[in-house]
Amino acid sequence: MLKKENILLVDDDIQILELLHRHLNSMHYHTYSAVSVKEALYILKDTEIDLLITDINMPEINGIQLIKYTAEHFPDMPKLVVTGFPSIDDAMDVFRSGATEYLTKPFTKNELADAVKKSLESRSPKKLAKKANSKQDNGYGEMIGASEAFSEIVEIIERVKDNHATILVQGESGTGKELVARSIHYSGRFARAPFIPVNCGAIPENLLEAELFGYTKGAFTGANETRKGFFQAADNGTIFLDEIGNASLAVQGKLLRVLQEKEVTKVGAQKPEKLNVRVIAATNSNLEELIQKKLFREDLYYRLTVVSIVVPPLRERVADIRLLVDRFLQKYGVEYRDRLVRISPEALKILERYPWPGNIRELENVVQRAVIMCDGQVDVKHLPEQVKYKIDFSEEVLKPLKEVEREHIIKVLASTGNNKTKAAEILGIDRKTLREKLK
Repeated sequence: MLKKENILLVDDDIQILELLHRHLNSMHYHTYSAVSVKEALYILKDTEIDLLITDINMPEINGIQLIKYTAEHFPDMPKLVVTGFPSIDDAMDVFRSGATEYLTKPFTKNELADAVKKSLESRSPKKLAKKANSKQDNGYGEMIGASEAFSEIVEIIERVKDNHATILVQGESGTGKELVARSIHYSGRFARAPFIPVNCGAIPENLLEAELFGYTKGAFTGANETRKGFFQAADNGTIFLDEIGNASLAVQGKLLRVLQEKEVTKVGAQKPEKLNVRVIAATNSNLEELIQKKLFREDLYYRLTVVSIVVPPLRERVADIRLLVDRFLQKYGVEYRDRLVRISPEALKILERYPWPGNIRELENVVQRAVIMCDGQVDVKHLPEQVKYKIDFSEEVLKPLKEVEREHIIKVLASTGNNKTKAAEILGIDRKTLREKLK
């Protein structure tokens, strides 16, 4: 099911933000998260928001001031206040400032759902059928697909492509996370600006800070000149930080400052430089587990997940396999044969049934090899033995109970969009037990 309205969540309590995000995502709303009013204003600047949900008591600028600002600049946008310090005076202030609804912590999921529904129903009826006419073609940017999962990713990209909200793309290795990042950048209004991809796992840890933020002459041995970093190169555009889980805690601290202050400081410099950069990060690691092990900063995690995109593995996107195969046949047919290469129905059926542990990258390699080995048509004999063996015999193999259990857990996780709390509820276990079983 595609996501519905855009909802901006503002609260300095990370646990409340996570709770709101989880509840609203389960109701199929699309959420943006901000831990301060300053960050919320940055999101509002170039993002179409259908509902604001904010706390009152926050440091520096409070929720009442945010309500007043949005009432003046976004009069048609409903505002829902969620607070843990209810009082008659607060309630009067909230409604006088322009809020639509008022919800007191703690609240149930049903109470939240009712308050959100009432708030959204209070909107003036304009542009509500705007997306009813959505196109169902099989491509978006460099991506291709026809599955429901693909459509959901496209829906999110459509919502975020024209703003600088920070995005975290999660998924197994080989699922096409960089293609998602490129599609966000090149399909939006910043397409003419730079797109700078950085593989955090490929740069030695002692050089990563200098490569990201630049350095001054003499900052360290070998720094013979002042150089800009990847962030300065991406100014006014997008920086894509792949394998963000590999960044050291020191670099994570600097990244947090970039996201908070919108500025970077070169290694060896004293003066920071202001930048306007959209950050898209990606990981195939479980950042929540890294947080538990004190290897990843929790505050950085929540700054990165203003918008979260989960790219499902290829085994959960079977409807996309035929289209991807056609794309790769065309690509390598021209490259190696200078002609169109076809695939037999039997060979395609095998490719559609194989579980693809290496995802799209593995599929592309298999098709590339098959095109080289065939004479115009890919048949079963041109496919690697492990692909054919997996199809021919895997269903007959009796697996250990632990392996069957793990496969079932992964299937439940996939069905909940990788929501561990929801998956644990369905499985009848707690999150800690779920984490242990996934190790």
